[in-house]
Amino acid sequence: MSSLPGQSRSHVRVRYAETDQMGVVYYANYLVSFEVGRTDWLRQTGSTYSAMEDKGVGLPVIEAHCAYRQPARYDDEIEIRTTGRLLSPARVAFEYEVVRPRDALIVATGSTIHAAVDRHGRPRRLPPQVKDLLA
Repeated sequence: MSSLPGQSRSHVRVRYAETDQMGVVYYANYLVSFEVGRTDWLRQTGSTYSAMEDKGVGLPVIEAHCAYRQPARYDDEIEIRTTGRLLSPARVAFEYEVVRPRDALIVATGSTIHAAVDRHGRPRRLPPQVKDLLA
């Protein structure tokens, strides 16, 4: 992924608690990194999850994929590159690329799909400001 106008970049350092017995980032923690990327993407576009929820819109994950390319280890800095795109009036997808900046290696790639729901969990349309960002 190149640096696109709709792309956010988040930097985190791998904590010891995020690694497994072999000293490698535990696979499920990449999904947590994806959440960091999504949250930062929303914030960088002028919104937040809490602001959307205050307006009665939730974006639960309905599908997630992750491909592990290279190991990341304790104390590695990683950069999460997140790009969003509109799938339908009620669904959005995010794509992620997790890079270790010190050697520019891609350690993981992935994607998530989210459905817009109301406070009762029923499908609804995305808010216009989010739709406009992704269109």
